[in-house]
Amino acid sequence: MLYSSVNNPKIKDLAKLKTKKNRDKQNIFLIEGEHLINEAYKSGWLKELLLLEGKQLNLDIPTNYITENVLKYLSSVPSPSGIIGICQPKNMTLTGSKLLILDSIQDPGNLGTIIRSSVAFNIDTIIINDKCADPYSDKVIRASQGMLFHTNIVKQDLELLISKLKGQIPIFGTKVDGGKDLRNLEKISKFAIIMGNEGNGVDPKLLNMCDEYLYIPMNKKCESLNVGVATSIILYELMK
Repeated sequence: MLYSSVNNPKIKDLAKLKTKKNRDKQNIFLIEGEHLINEAYKSGWLKELLLLEGKQLNLDIPTNYITENVLKYLSSVPSPSGIIGICQPKNMTLTGSKLLILDSIQDPGNLGTIIRSSVAFNIDTIIINDKCADPYSDKVIRASQGMLFHTNIVKQDLELLISKLKGQIPIFGTKVDGGKDLRNLEKISKFAIIMGNEGNGVDPKLLNMCDEYLYIPMNKKCESLNVGVATSIILYELMK
């Protein structure tokens, strides 16, 4: 089928997916570009393809076509590739023994970077709270380079979660002062590490619930690192 009008009811509903409210309401989200489409397809997230008329992509998935004006109406990027996918989030539960807890990470680029690093360094589950950026926003998905489709993300009340985890696995927080040098951490097979908001860090209530604190040694001229970079370094060291 060819969709040629931006007033088509389905197209109008898809355009609403640019907001989190409507992504949650419809329980679907859009992705763009062949790389992300392939990652979503391999992981079973892709439900439908919308291709610019004349484009071809040989995937075993329901496919429809759109005109240039509809493409621009749906796209979130300045130069659309002509390939849009409709994806549905999977139902996920907290599993595994290597957990990354994210307290109010609000920048989509940071969250995407963290998701990408979590896959690279074998995190079992990422836990976010309701103050985190939406993992299904186009900016997060692009920043993750499609690794969103290869990870397990759940949303929970962090204080309640940590209280349940206490005594089951070691819970680490990050502190510039009073923490253990990350390089001196012995190898562990299970852990939960909490990373905090870009401006405020980890909520003090959550920090006080930690079993131990870590810090990244660095040049004293540099006070702190971007949370995406810091998380990547910590996860790499924990994997070692």
